[in-house]
Amino acid sequence: MTAEILSVGTELLLGNIINTNAAFLSQELAGLGVSVYHQATVGDNHKRLFFALKTAFETHHADMVVISGGLGPTQDDITKTVAAEYFGRELVLHEASMQRIRERFTLHVLPPDVEKNAIIPEGAFVLPNNNGCAPGVVIEAGGKILMLLPGPPHEMQPMFVDYAVPFLQEKSGEVFVSQTLKIIGIGESSVEKMLMDLIDAQTNPTIAPYAKLGDVHVRLTASAKTAQQAKALIAPVYAEIEKRLGENIYSSDDKTLPEVVIGLLKQHNHTLAVAESSTGGLVMSELVSVAGCSSVLLQGLCTYANDAKIKRLGVDADIIQTHGAVSEQTAAAMAKGAAETSGTSIGLATTGIAGPDGGTADKPVGLVYFGLYINGKTYVEKRNIIGNRNEVRIRAANIAMDMLRRKLNA
Repeated sequence: MTAEILSVGTELLLGNIINTNAAFLSQELAGLGVSVYHQATVGDNHKRLFFALKTAFETHHADMVVISGGLGPTQDDITKTVAAEYFGRELVLHEASMQRIRERFTLHVLPPDVEKNAIIPEGAFVLPNNNGCAPGVVIEAGGKILMLLPGPPHEMQPMFVDYAVPFLQEKSGEVFVSQTLKIIGIGESSVEKMLMDLIDAQTNPTIAPYAKLGDVHVRLTASAKTAQQAKALIAPVYAEIEKRLGENIYSSDDKTLPEVVIGLLKQHNHTLAVAESSTGGLVMSELVSVAGCSSVLLQGLCTYANDAKIKRLGVDADIIQTHGAVSEQTAAAMAKGAAETSGTSIGLATTGIAGPDGGTADKPVGLVYFGLYINGKTYVEKRNIIGNRNEVRIRAANIAMDMLRRKLNA
């Protein structure tokens, strides 16, 4: 099956919103064995959306078109109207969807025009929306499939996973199983080089590496008659990749790096305090995103100024005076100070130059030192990170968490 993705919304064309839906849908469809050959973004314009839909089916010969956006109650939400016109169908009220909307607003007054959410092309298959008002819609005609999904990612993504995926699997007659390996410490090009012979020889399962900001993901996807058979196809390929990449793989079960770190802290009965300078609280923010972290994550200190490092962490002023705030010695003192002043068994610290200013020949922009105090010993790592200010900070936060992960696994 081939597919085209259409993203609807003038705000996307203006750059007011980043189009994350297209990336998500491309990855999910690839995992289902659906080839995405074209993507397009269309503003809230009836004529242009109709033309884009016609082009996808009749010029590009897509078997399926997936549209995200434009299903709401406002005047510029035109997607269902265009779909109905293209397939020559009337728009009708889907009573079950309307009832779900009423239940959603049991304690509130129904907003104006909310009923428009429940209007669908006649004869369409409905995908329930558990996180909003507008249901998804699937129209099948002439061997073609049109799938309409809401625009907000928090509505679209769970709808696709919970309802669209089973619908498409039923159509294919096969089960697709994916496993994602999350890798940190080596870049995408290095990962690809280490796995190139496997990638070149891939059939079933497929191997797809793709870079994220701070790590690399490798997605293995197998198709078979049953999930058990698909998993059996993935197992030997996964084992070979694990053999090659080793401890650089931090997750193979969709856990995030913060989730892995918090899990290891609990497993080893450690408590953690974080002291951040250049990352400005990003490490703490990532760790706090994990539910239940409070049992092991006791304190975070954003000690950006030198005085804060001295007063809050007990860093010796002579260390900063002699070696500078961005130094191996300061990072070590910050990590130990974080643990001792917080009463934790582990202290983790970052100090560096995120840029774009402040760099020198000896200490360029992107230089970051990471301090880790654990089991009475202090470790320091030095990295030169490429990227703009935000990228340096995000990558540094990931490196700090990974440093802790590796020590806890040692």
